[in-house]
Amino acid sequence: MAQETFLRLWQLCCEGGSIDAPERYAMIILHNLARARWRKRQATEEFSDEMLEDMPRAPARIACVELRAAIDRLPAPQAALMRLVIEGETSPAALARMTGLPKGTVMSRLGRARMRLRQEMELKGSVVELL
Repeated sequence: MAQETFLRLWQLCCEGGSIDAPERYAMIILHNLARARWRKRQATEEFSDEMLEDMPRAPARIACVELRAAIDRLPAPQAALMRLVIEGETSPAALARMTGLPKGTVMSRLGRARMRLRQEMELKGSVVELL
């Protein structure tokens, strides 16, 4: 690798190239050569048919559509808060500031909305808690 590094430096100088710091440039060339050589030695794994399979996305999309429909069936104040949660706002304090409602009201509406969604979607507690 040292010889290859020197050869590349020599070729650059012979072609009229100007190098301000040849030692630094040589170290960069040497580093790149070492990485290239190391990558060639890596044993690669052949792809199998199982690796090429992708999980179907339809069930997740259907679940999202069903959840949005269930949110639309909530009472309007609860649905409005849940839509804000879906858009990414999860802090009750931030939701209270955005809506002008007291924090306790926001928390109780979210709690009732989650409970109703759990019942309607027949879910265990943790899935809807993310909302």
